[in-house]
Amino acid sequence: MKARVYQICEFESFFSEGSGREMPGYHALPPAVFSQLEHFLLERSSSGSEETFWMTLSIRRGFGKVITVQNYVGVILMEDGTLIEILPKIHSAMDCDPDGARTKKLLIEMLKTLREAPFKSFQISSVGSAQMNLFEIFVRMFLDEVFPLVKRGLPCGYEVAEENSAFFRGKLMVSQHIRLNFAHQERSYIQHDQFTANRPENRILKATLLYLYRYSRSLKNRTDIKVLLQSFLNVSPSTDFISDFALCSSDRTAREYQNSLLWSRVFLEGKSFTSYSGSHLALALLFPMEKLFESYIAVLLQKQLAGKPYSLSIQDTTHHLFDSPQKAFQLRPDLVIRRKTDNTVFVADTKWKLLDVRKPHYGVSQSDLYQMAVYQYKYHAQNVTLLYPRSSSVDLSKPVSFTSKDGLTVHLRWIDLLDAKQSIAAFAETFAH
Repeated sequence: MKARVYQICEFESFFSEGSGREMPGYHALPPAVFSQLEHFLLERSSSGSEETFWMTLSIRRGFGKVITVQNYVGVILMEDGTLIEILPKIHSAMDCDPDGARTKKLLIEMLKTLREAPFKSFQISSVGSAQMNLFEIFVRMFLDEVFPLVKRGLPCGYEVAEENSAFFRGKLMVSQHIRLNFAHQERSYIQHDQFTANRPENRILKATLLYLYRYSRSLKNRTDIKVLLQSFLNVSPSTDFISDFALCSSDRTAREYQNSLLWSRVFLEGKSFTSYSGSHLALALLFPMEKLFESYIAVLLQKQLAGKPYSLSIQDTTHHLFDSPQKAFQLRPDLVIRRKTDNTVFVADTKWKLLDVRKPHYGVSQSDLYQMAVYQYKYHAQNVTLLYPRSSSVDLSKPVSFTSKDGLTVHLRWIDLLDAKQSIAAFAETFAH
């Protein structure tokens, strides 16, 4: 059965079909789906939870109730298989992206730059995943981690087992032996170590495979899950994955499991969204765009400066705002670039915000400008820059800077995310002056 997929970009809204008409930024959901999502948000709000900051419920003229997505991207999976796909809001000088395929590919590339994340080795073009929805792409990533593990043979480990056996081995459990074998002297109730594939890591992987088989609608993914499950026939699926995660081994096999278990944690811990009465959500895999943008730009700049006379410090912690009577209020600029030839410093912060020429100061936050002023002073920086995603409402042909009489200048630059390498190369050229 094909999944019902509803695609939306961050900062756009859903309304219940029949209560308004579709227009840019507003998308209709079937009343039943809208009601499920609304119920979940209200339920979480009434419980005092702050975990629904990625969506808000409000009233709009001409639409009635609307659910607006905040600056988070990813997928929301409902129990009935309905999928909501949230993509970044991208403005580019390049061709439009009506079906979201290029934006989806960009999102995967951004996810791959996150530290301690299981996305790194995935190639979206290698398996024809560009046509998949985001959830199926994430499933594909997990399967691509498990296949090599199975091909090498599932790692086994020792598990404590107890049995009433005709053969003696291990340790005699005296009290159980007396109670069970009073009339069966030929048996011994024993405890022994059993070398088995039924170790915590494999139990977790099997539970994840079964979970994904339930929700995946991709024929390719479902077929591959069935193939993989054949290698887990002697493994019990985890019924307490929190405990099993705690029991995972730190031996030499741990590295083999690293990425697949990261994915299992993503999928299985995502199930916590369903632990509330009446919730229709099966899974929510959501990522803050502020963090993704910051990580992506840092990695691209790192590659751009490789082999050149510059050093790059990401999330630099060199300075504090105050040094006496003790160091306090650590400064942490996103990017600090030092030119090795003369130790000139350049500082940049990334901001996931669409600036607008119609707003005062383009909509730049006053606190961000204060922060950049502190960076210039404390780092003795020649140049401080705020990096924003490209916006359709800003004239990019004109450089924008804020300058004071005492020598402070804060530059604004825009990154075209569908041509990010070129944007970063142009930014890096400013370090030569």
